Amino acid sequence: MGCLQNKNTQIEQYASIYLKISDMAVILGISSTQLREDIADKSTEVSRRYHRGKAASRVKLLHQEMQLAYVGSPLALENKRNNLLDMEDDE
Repeated sequence: MGCLQNKNTQIEQYASIYLKISDMAVILGISSTQLREDIADKSTEVSRRYHRGKAASRVKLLHQEMQLAYVGSPLALENKRNNLLDMEDDE
C-alpha cells in the first residue's frame, strides 16, 4: 500500500507541474497506456490525484492572473472575462 500511495502522491505532484503522462510513466516505471487508462477512469485514486494536481496549479495560475487584472493588465482582464464566461457556462 505504501508504494502505491507514494506513486499516487507523485502523480499528483507531477500533474501539478503539467508533466506529460508519458514522462510520468517513465519516471514511475509503469506503462503509459495503463497510466492513461487509470487517469481516464474517474473512479480510481490515480485519476483523482492527477486531476487534483492539475486543478491545484490552475487555481494558483488563475489567482496570479486575477492579481494582474486588478492592476489593469489588458490581457489579464480579457482572460478573466473569458474565465468568468467559462465558469458561468459550467454552472
